[in-house]
Amino acid sequence: MPSMKLNTRSKLINEFFECSLEQLQKDYPTIQEINILNKDFLYRQGDHCSSFFWIKSGIVKLSHLTEQGIEMTTALLRKGDVIGDLQDRSTHQEMEETAQALGEVNLYRMAYNDFKALISHQVGLAWYVFEGIYTRKQKMERKLRAILTQSVEMRVIAILLELAEMFGIKCTHGYTLEIHLTQQEVADLVGASRSVVSTILNDFRSRGLLDYTRDQICINSTALINYCKLK
Repeated sequence: MPSMKLNTRSKLINEFFECSLEQLQKDYPTIQEINILNKDFLYRQGDHCSSFFWIKSGIVKLSHLTEQGIEMTTALLRKGDVIGDLQDRSTHQEMEETAQALGEVNLYRMAYNDFKALISHQVGLAWYVFEGIYTRKQKMERKLRAILTQSVEMRVIAILLELAEMFGIKCTHGYTLEIHLTQQEVADLVGASRSVVSTILNDFRSRGLLDYTRDQICINSTALINYCKLK
């Protein structure tokens, strides 16, 4: 199920950097390959961050903390995705989200001006950035519509199928997620309380729609889709 288009885009972007990194660093001297450990932060909400990050491998969680102290997971990003603020750096805007590594993450980091110059000179690369940002925007709009119009159960099904598409590894039952998520993180993704999501996940497990342990979720995608059709 993992998207062929996403995998192709990620592969092409990584090959671009790996094949020409030495020359790129001469032309854009702030480009660095860096490693972020599990749970470490690229930046926090409220920080002034003038860097852009291109994910080489691993998963980055974007989240927002509301004034009421509620954390909302807004996106899970994978290799090939870009993280950064496209606004004019002279405005000194604070970051509106927190970017945190889920597991070990390898990235290419560069300053805003070098990122802007790179995209201006590499038209093909610019298209991949545009495509990635547009895809992320579509997902956010779908999530907002789901929160406003769908039950929590249907939102949980939708996010599980989306996670299987993005991070699934084929197994005997369907797809095992290569990403380790807690029930709280799943709840954050669907905009619901942990207790409600926990009840739904337990019900799905009893029906054979999925299985999970402390560290892993195994999704029976076919059974989930069929269950969704019956609702």
